[in-house]
Amino acid sequence: MEALLNTGSTIDEGRLAKGGNKYSDDYTKECAVCWMCAEDYTSLGCPEKVAVTSRDGKHTIAVRPKVTEAMRSGQVFIPRSIWANVVVEPDTFSTGSPRYKGAPVTVEPTDEEVLSAEEVVLKLYMGGE
Repeated sequence: MEALLNTGSTIDEGRLAKGGNKYSDDYTKECAVCWMCAEDYTSLGCPEKVAVTSRDGKHTIAVRPKVTEAMRSGQVFIPRSIWANVVVEPDTFSTGSPRYKGAPVTVEPTDEEVLSAEEVVLKLYMGGE
């Protein structure tokens, strides 16, 4: 499914991040999610996990779907976090800030493991060390 990705803070993401709990299970449960509407979730076959892939197809992250009436069809939301940063477009258009809103992504069911924040750092940014 093609969608537009928006990212941003949630109350609990901010509380956990500012409280120094980025490696906690609560942080993973709050942030390793992809909010979507029920219609899009159903069209994907009601998967337990989804893979969100950047427009260029180079970056993918597995997260859990979160069905909510807050989303419209064709739009998804990932809380501001390391999971969102994997697929956010890095182009800043000379503003110094990447495209946190409206980046095209692909969302599809996956069997990949949803990694913790520490595992994302080790696997994707430290080369698996």
